[in-house]
Amino acid sequence: MTKYEIILYWSSEDDAFIAEVPELPGCGADGNTRQEALANVEVVTTEWLETARELGRSIPEPKGRLLFA
Repeated sequence: MTKYEIILYWSSEDDAFIAEVPELPGCGADGNTRQEALANVEVVTTEWLETARELGRSIPEPKGRLLFA
């Protein structure tokens, strides 16, 4: 399990729960339940990190809870 913040919400437009990792651009997944969306985003996050390493791209350190003004 990664230590990046995950934002989880219901999307009426998609008729699914959406899980996003704001610190990793484009990293998100969906699911029919909260648990499914969280499980899917864990897989996608791992794949995102593996791909970034393979391509030699920088990987941001997890900052934990994001604060918005």
